Amino acid sequence: MDNNTGIRSEVSRRDFLKNCMMLTAFMGLPHSMFGKVLETAESNANLPVIWLHFQECTGCSESLLRSSHPTIASLILDKISLDYHETLMAGSGEQAEQSIHDSMLANKGKYVLVVEGGIPKGQNGVFCKVGGKTAVESLTSAAEGAAAIISIGTCAAYGGIQSVSPNPTGAVGVRDIIKNKAIVNIPGCPPNAYTFLSTILYYLTFKRLPVLDELGRPKFAYGRRIHEHCERRPHFDAGRFAKAYGDEGHAQGYCLYELGCKGPVTYANCPVQRFNDGAAWPVSIGHPCIGCTEPDILFKTSIAEKCQIHEPTPFDSYAPIDIGKKGKGPDALTTAIVGLAAGAALGAGAMMARQLPGSGEKKENKENKDDEKAK
Repeated sequence: MDNNTGIRSEVSRRDFLKNCMMLTAFMGLPHSMFGKVLETAESNANLPVIWLHFQECTGCSESLLRSSHPTIASLILDKISLDYHETLMAGSGEQAEQSIHDSMLANKGKYVLVVEGGIPKGQNGVFCKVGGKTAVESLTSAAEGAAAIISIGTCAAYGGIQSVSPNPTGAVGVRDIIKNKAIVNIPGCPPNAYTFLSTILYYLTFKRLPVLDELGRPKFAYGRRIHEHCERRPHFDAGRFAKAYGDEGHAQGYCLYELGCKGPVTYANCPVQRFNDGAAWPVSIGHPCIGCTEPDILFKTSIAEKCQIHEPTPFDSYAPIDIGKKGKGPDALTTAIVGLAAGAALGAGAMMARQLPGSGEKKENKENKDDEKAK
């Protein structure tokens, strides 16, 4: 502990091991890979990272910097060389421009480019110029020598709120401009900081990017719908829905689908990883999921608009929700606890069933083809 600032500057060995174990599980890796992750975390990797800002609110950087486990942030950030970041770097003006130029030249083909914010293309790119260069010019130049690109946040991944009609600046996501590089999308508004940190650690450990879905998102974080692990899911299955903010159902923690929750059609790890030291996430405190990781939901649909799902009402096989009133069936709390336990078990089993990195892609491709045939 730093006596002057009160900020913890060192990580105990116990906390270090716990953090590495947590990140190993978070990436969907089996326990046997813990040693490899630990070895990477203990090494001095110094991965060069260039971080560009365009049309954004800096919320993604703030989420990372103010993550609830600063020891993990320090652990990962100690393993990279953050050569350029407009918010964090001490230099400015010509000094800052020289810094990014030197890093790109010295680390060509080795550095990871992180992009935060949408990229404006309208009116020949007059918006969001930095150092006399348009955003498109800056992005294209930095992407040329990058080993890989990480688009952090919904704005960089899909264009974000700037791209909503009428989109006067012509904002787009990184993937709409860069076509010849490996791009990892980590959407969210903001995304969970540990999804980004785990992606970096995965890259350092296995020297390649994690398996991605069709939208370029890491499957370990965006492989399942929020609805599948939501603590309110048992209420959905039993037909218990909050009808208005503050009503009895809302106060008792009933499902928020009727209030516009997009959880059934949104892929993210929010109910598992959560925010604020794992203490909460929007749905747990009574606000519907707004689908911030999906390109066609956030900012493009009303928060109150209900998403279309295959089974908007419970199956006929579910027991009537009023049987508990006569003492003949489980109450709401029991239903919720059992449902959460079952969901956690299913999720853990699915993650552990995956093969080790390097051998899982063929199997996943085969499974995807089988799914398509089944449909």
